[in-house]
Amino acid sequence: MCGIIGCIGRGGDTKETLLAGLKNLEYRGYDSAGIAFGGETVTVEKREGELENLRRQLETTEAFDGSLGIGHTRWSTHGPPSDRNSHPHMDEAGRVAVVHNGIIENYQALRDELRVEGVEFTSDTDSEVVPHLIARQLDAGKPPEEAFTAAVERLDGSYALAAVVEGEHAIFTARNDSPLVIGVDGDATFVASDVPAFLEYTRDVVYLENGEYAVLRPGNWTVFDGASPVEKVVKTVEWSPEQTGKSGYDHFMLKEIHEQPTALRQCLRGRVDEFGGRFSVDELDELERPDAVQFVACGTSYHAALYAAELLRDAGVPAQAYLASEYALGPAPITPDTLVVGVTQSGETADTLSALREASVRGARTLALTNVVGSTAARECDHALYIRAGPEIGVAATKTFSSQLVALNVLVERLTAATGVEQTRSLISALRELPEQVQQVLDDSKAADVVDEFGDGNAFFFIGRGLDFPVALEGALKFKEITYEHAEGFAAGELKHGPLALVTENTPVFAVVTGDDERAQKTIGNVKEVESRGAPVIAVTDGQSDVERYADAVLEIPRTTARTAAMLANVQLQLVAYHTAYELDRTIDKPRNLAKSVTVE
Repeated sequence: MCGIIGCIGRGGDTKETLLAGLKNLEYRGYDSAGIAFGGETVTVEKREGELENLRRQLETTEAFDGSLGIGHTRWSTHGPPSDRNSHPHMDEAGRVAVVHNGIIENYQALRDELRVEGVEFTSDTDSEVVPHLIARQLDAGKPPEEAFTAAVERLDGSYALAAVVEGEHAIFTARNDSPLVIGVDGDATFVASDVPAFLEYTRDVVYLENGEYAVLRPGNWTVFDGASPVEKVVKTVEWSPEQTGKSGYDHFMLKEIHEQPTALRQCLRGRVDEFGGRFSVDELDELERPDAVQFVACGTSYHAALYAAELLRDAGVPAQAYLASEYALGPAPITPDTLVVGVTQSGETADTLSALREASVRGARTLALTNVVGSTAARECDHALYIRAGPEIGVAATKTFSSQLVALNVLVERLTAATGVEQTRSLISALRELPEQVQQVLDDSKAADVVDEFGDGNAFFFIGRGLDFPVALEGALKFKEITYEHAEGFAAGELKHGPLALVTENTPVFAVVTGDDERAQKTIGNVKEVESRGAPVIAVTDGQSDVERYADAVLEIPRTTARTAAMLANVQLQLVAYHTAYELDRTIDKPRNLAKSVTVE
């Protein structure tokens, strides 16, 4: 999940361009950072820790600059965070510098082979084999471009690579199962793991496909598939540089929580006809009716998938949500009439891509529900539905989860309409009102007060039933991600089957109770169970079920449909997690051990 940035043609601004790009990529990793300049000589500087450590070091390093360079911010896989494990990595003679995102699966065999040849490694990483392989090809007399491609051919696994070679005014890049995108700005060219790295300079991009490599030279770039040049289409992304700033908020996460009303409007725009009482999804015009739907996803996206699967089952369509990491190794039975939906914010999640590819090989139709136009999932699937949330920089997903839920409602209505289930005007009206209701929750939330009173617990439980259950799971995940406190989400009815043994007076329980149906009343019964054990109860409710009479505190949401009530409850739980982490002085946007786009399995 590391971040890569490279640029050529920026002249004397190269160093600041690389540092700015790395700053914009810190959500992909922040264990260490480094940059290398190419050209007549290759120079490298790298430091453990956050980017500021590298910047301070560069201020004391004389004559460290150049007209082309590559940079890297690391999320550790092989070897702990340290200066020596930081990227870029070099060969022994200092002729080649390489940055890498992904995992080289055959690195140990390559490392053993190179050791036999006399190579002494200076890091614990799998990535270090790459510059040594390139150097061996240079020693054999191959020109730099051929040396690079010959080295890449030796690699098994996932990789996005960028390399510079002494005496060569070029950046060499290659991609396999880890994202790489080229940015084009006149004489300047960029390469990065993600568009925000260079968004302040250009919005014109070219996406590399698996197996392709590219050579960036001053004023031009060429993409190859094997030995043959490939004609690539330059696309313009819609995101603006302003969208990737904090806009005065203390943290990206808080900004993105408050951006949810706008994100939801963007998601719905052009897809909901309130007067006609129907949903219109141009991207899915050619999607035929499935006999069954399987969702594959990870983390937050898996919770969104659980929500959507329940909606489809309620509508009479067989549906199931699977953890993508499990599905890829043992897929469920599928037929040509099965639709497999990959829910992935980035469109680059390695486990989800593997699951989608396995489903495709087995004959299923595939659909990517993602935030990133041109992402790998969007390009590889038969269909793509974009959530249109805009860039999300905070590692803990907030507005993308809410937008996923809305987009999944649109997808469900599209699929169930095809099977003869009537769409309801009440849902359309509720979705139209949702952005304004989210804003109401943001304006009126008492989450900070709840945290002041109950934030010192030694464990935190989140419970719910039906559509509130995935929201409870997501509330617990968000809480543990950024507070580092123990939190668990449960189906409310499961408390008495084990978890109740953990409940004490120091275990605040957040109970999501919406509506006043049988599920709500049964959840109130579960609230009474924990109340009788002395646990404080915080009810997240629309006030229809009277659960507040049994609660120690209440987080209110507006009254609406069951589908959208769950989404509103989610916003309250996001705020609970944020305010708790803020009080604990956590690094909210960059939680320890985590990264935004999980591109390794």
